[in-house]
Amino acid sequence: MFTETVKFRDHHFQPTRTGLSSVPQVDANSAPADLFLDGNPAVDRPLTVQFCANKPEELLEAARYVQPYCDLVDLNLGCPQGIARKGNYGAFLQEDWDRVYKLINILHINLDIPVSAKIRILETREKTLEYAKTVISAGASILTVHGRRRDQKGHKTGLADWSILRYLRENLPPDTVIFANGNILRHEDIARCLEKTGADGVMSAEGNLYDPTIFGKLPKVGLEGREYWRGRDGKGGYRMDAIFRRYMDILYKYVLEAPPPSRKPLFLPSDPPSTEKPTFANHAETIEQPPAKRQKRDSKPEKTTSPNLVSMQAHLFHLLRSLVSQHTDVRDALARCRAGDMPAFENVLSLVERVTREGLIDYEAHPEKYEEAHEEATSNAAAKDLEDDQTDYESSVAMVRACKRPWWVCQPYVRPLPKEALEKGSLTLSKKDRKRMEAEALEIERKAEEVRGMSNREELDSKDGLERSEIAQQAMVCG
Repeated sequence: MFTETVKFRDHHFQPTRTGLSSVPQVDANSAPADLFLDGNPAVDRPLTVQFCANKPEELLEAARYVQPYCDLVDLNLGCPQGIARKGNYGAFLQEDWDRVYKLINILHINLDIPVSAKIRILETREKTLEYAKTVISAGASILTVHGRRRDQKGHKTGLADWSILRYLRENLPPDTVIFANGNILRHEDIARCLEKTGADGVMSAEGNLYDPTIFGKLPKVGLEGREYWRGRDGKGGYRMDAIFRRYMDILYKYVLEAPPPSRKPLFLPSDPPSTEKPTFANHAETIEQPPAKRQKRDSKPEKTTSPNLVSMQAHLFHLLRSLVSQHTDVRDALARCRAGDMPAFENVLSLVERVTREGLIDYEAHPEKYEEAHEEATSNAAAKDLEDDQTDYESSVAMVRACKRPWWVCQPYVRPLPKEALEKGSLTLSKKDRKRMEAEALEIERKAEEVRGMSNREELDSKDGLERSEIAQQAMVCG
């Protein structure tokens, strides 16, 4: 689709104002005079452009459109969604290693910039290693590995298996660049993931949607400023009203190319009392009124097709998830926003600032409502377990307690683990899944029986992974 339709290209990649009507000429010494957003050296480098594809020649043609404006082209071999199954791309190519090789290799040979690929783990770590070797041999300069299988999505998402990423790190050539993906829900997960997996970098997708500050540095105690909130227990995070403001201001500056509205400093409970009454959007206007009482608007906002504006509502529902679950009036106001209607989104921002102000004041007066002092010991224990050993973590409750913040703070969305979803009845296993789980349980029991029947010496020998051979009797020396 990217190679066939100018409109599709313009909707998904905007390096220049005039668009990409044809394959641009690669010239490192001169840049187009109408540079706009994607790949603009002033605001958007380094940049990786990711494609899904299943035909090598079409992928190469698409990559040539973006090559002058990016630093890397990535092939997505990790998408597990139904649309990828229907289109035969993403993770549904992982059985067709010959095609995967050709897709990567044609880019490696013909492009002037590096190529990377993102994969998911397979049924076993050994098979995953062989798959990774195929991707690297094709010419991938960076290998991103999502530590979940293809079927791990929705209620089946579960935890990513970092141990397989560690296995790849130890068995691939030392100069292989590996990025880890999966289980990155909060800033603290980044360092822990790098340590556990030995990866060179970390990628986050969904975690970054719910908390866009996940890669941001955390301020030291006492230096939080107005954008970062820290509770009495030391836990904190960036305020939603602050990140909402930043998001809007970025759109004004780079997409609309207009100055952002003048904004007052964000509220802090420590601010001196002000005689000036804070001004917010008229809250009554955000409430649905009977048709007879509603006034007609002079004109509807002009419909926009800008991808940067079309995605606003979805982005903000992710960012504000915990806030709108508490304040349905904010949720309803956001639901009525239309793409490109900046005044409507400014109204939502004003509402978010108002409820955040109320929440901060309420926290100062009644901190126990938010801290849940009776569960504090359990919460700290759960957080510690999470930091100590990811593979021992078996409950989403512990993750929630580790990540939970007051509703005005950016925070991840934690899904129930498959085991919990089964217990609640929100997930049913297919016959194939039941057989796989039964086989895994039998294998675990078999290995446990073997260990129980071993001597201490035999158990140690089995763990070091080295081959053992019998020594001929005549070669043995007794002394």
